[in-house]
Amino acid sequence: MNKASLVASVVALLSATAASATDIKFALDWKFEGPAAPYLMAMDRGYYEEEGLNVSIDTGSGSLEAIPRVGSGTYQLGFADINSLIKFRDQDSDVPVQAIMMVYDAPPFAIVGRKSLGVMEPADLEGKTLGAPATDGAFAQWPAFVEANNLDASQVTIENVGFPVREPMLAQGDVDAITGFSFSSYINLKSKGVDADDISVMLMSDYGLKLYGNAIIVNPTFAEENPEAVTAFLRATIRGWRDTIADPEAAVEYVMAHNSIARKEVELERLIMSIDDNILTDAVIANGMGDIDPERMREAIDQIGIAYSFNNKPEVDDIFTDAYLPSAEERMLQ
Repeated sequence: MNKASLVASVVALLSATAASATDIKFALDWKFEGPAAPYLMAMDRGYYEEEGLNVSIDTGSGSLEAIPRVGSGTYQLGFADINSLIKFRDQDSDVPVQAIMMVYDAPPFAIVGRKSLGVMEPADLEGKTLGAPATDGAFAQWPAFVEANNLDASQVTIENVGFPVREPMLAQGDVDAITGFSFSSYINLKSKGVDADDISVMLMSDYGLKLYGNAIIVNPTFAEENPEAVTAFLRATIRGWRDTIADPEAAVEYVMAHNSIARKEVELERLIMSIDDNILTDAVIANGMGDIDPERMREAIDQIGIAYSFNNKPEVDDIFTDAYLPSAEERMLQ
């Protein structure tokens, strides 16, 4: 075979491979910030491509948004709050979107206060003002947090604040504490001039909540028709997380490549916080990433019911399936 024929054969082979790749649109929950690094790394380093996938990744504007995107089939897979998915399945039982891989084994839901304003523990909130956007995912868990910590909710003033002014109001002392995602509110407060030693972060998972956090979800029709592609996506994603945990500083460069206004030191800190607080729990270190404890999930569904009236309370199997997870050995992170 001459050189021209060899080149033509290689081009034809590459073209055929690309044509046979399975297209996947993946919807994130938020912007290209630190915690998005593993997905961007898996895409840019070719991990998805090696699995026979052609993956594109889009940002979101909240942890609920990916659910209808995936439910409609506009996106095949997404990253969303599993507690919002539980409510979605209760309200929209005809759209059987399921979670297929747990990512935030401990959710980032938090009460964030300032020690100088007297807020360090849950009991300190009584007699104080809590700033909380009405649609905030963390604030949705407030009734369960109140019950788990025996708080007198009537002694806490709730002020409905907008997302953009939440941290500035706490920085200025206009409220005593706020609800939010731990790794976002903490970093945003520091950017507003609040000393790190003055910030108290109460992760709700450390104070009685059994809830899980964000998970990868799948469109049921796509999963049924492409089960191997779904498992391949999870395998490549776990590879991205494994490499990110091993070298967060290298991983955050992939965020910088996709977000020209991001600040590396800020996104690196946000990423490391998410790894330490939400990813590498004792259960994940021991068992690998992705699976759940069914009994804990049942308790989590019950806790959601403290503040939410179910129409047709979903079962654990309605919400989560391990059918597409790679083997336990492939899911180990360290």
